[in-house]
Amino acid sequence: MFNVLKTLMTGASARADEALTDHFAIDLIEQKVREAHAGLGGAKNTLASLIIRQRNEERHVARLDQEIGDLERRTSLALADGQDELAAEAAAAIAELTNERAVRQATCAQLVQRVVRTQASVAKANRRLIDLRQGMISARAIDAERRAQRSLNRSIGNSTAMQDAEALIKRVMNQDDPLEESDVLDEIDAGLNGASVRDRLAQAGYGDRTRVTGGDILARLKAAQAPKTNE
Repeated sequence: MFNVLKTLMTGASARADEALTDHFAIDLIEQKVREAHAGLGGAKNTLASLIIRQRNEERHVARLDQEIGDLERRTSLALADGQDELAAEAAAAIAELTNERAVRQATCAQLVQRVVRTQASVAKANRRLIDLRQGMISARAIDAERRAQRSLNRSIGNSTAMQDAEALIKRVMNQDDPLEESDVLDEIDAGLNGASVRDRLAQAGYGDRTRVTGGDILARLKAAQAPKTNE
């Protein structure tokens, strides 16, 4: 029982986390982009520090080359003059400088490799950051459109007033026409009392007509005026 409850609570917590993430997705994206930008800034600072160290080492190597070259020329002159003891001291100094130069050259070579690797990493991170920013712009636009659509659905599509109006329109449109209903009732009544059949028979010349027509009225009026005309 406890394991079942634990599983249900874990699932509910995961769903709550997903819902919270979806709701604040744009804010989270913007924060991650800021963190990525800060990380890129740190990588740039590291690259700058490496480049500065490399240039310093290169300057030290160049200075040692000059000192060693100068001491070798001076030592050669001392040897030419027979100053063997002084030349030996100079040779020892040249050896120390040469060893220092070798160490600095090795350090410089290592720094060059580190600079190259760091430059590649910075360039890659910069491209990814550009993609992230473009993706963030697209995500903002999509999120704004979805929010607007949800708001529109709430204010119009799911409006109670709109639904009531639609129902009333359907009610009015589906009502029967009173005039048509009256005509139909008259037809029904006429059929029930046989008047309709008598009218059709009278119009066909079988028996007297049951209803006065406009023609009957005109004939009567003409007949009433006939004696006056003869006089």
